[in-house]
Amino acid sequence: MAEILFYHLQHQPLEAVLPTLLQKTLERGWRAVVQVTTEERMSALDDHLWTFTDESFVPHGTDREAHAADQPILIAMSGENPNGASIRFLVEGAELPADIASYERLAILFDGNDVQALAFARDQWRAVKEGGHDATYWQQDERGRWQRKA
Repeated sequence: MAEILFYHLQHQPLEAVLPTLLQKTLERGWRAVVQVTTEERMSALDDHLWTFTDESFVPHGTDREAHAADQPILIAMSGENPNGASIRFLVEGAELPADIASYERLAILFDGNDVQALAFARDQWRAVKEGGHDATYWQQDERGRWQRKA
C-alpha cells in the first residue's frame, strides 16, 4: 500500500519545495512522476528544474519527449506512469491516480494560501481515507521545515 503524504505549502512556493523533494527521491534511487494540470506549469517546472540553483539541477524530462520512459523524473499531465516511478507528486490540484497502490509514495502538494486548493486537498484527503489508505498531513513552519500535523 502506498504511503500518502499531503504537503501544505504556506511559507514557500512549489518552486522552492519541489526540487528538494525530487533530489531526495533521486538519493533513494527512486523514479518519480510530477503530475501537473496545465502546459504552462509543465513548461515552467521543466525550465525551473534545470536552473533552480547554480550548483545543481534535477535530471528530468517531460512526457512530450520521445524518451520519456528513460527519465528518472518525469513531468506529465496524464495519469500514466511511463518511467516506472515509485513516487508520484500531484501539484496544482492534479487528480488522484486510479492506481494509487502501484506507488510506494504519493505526495500531494497544495498551496495553503489558496482557498480553492485547500478545499480540493481536503476533498482528496477524504477520498484517500474513504479508500482505506493511510495518509499523513505535513505543514510548513515559519522556517519552511515540515511538521507532521496528522
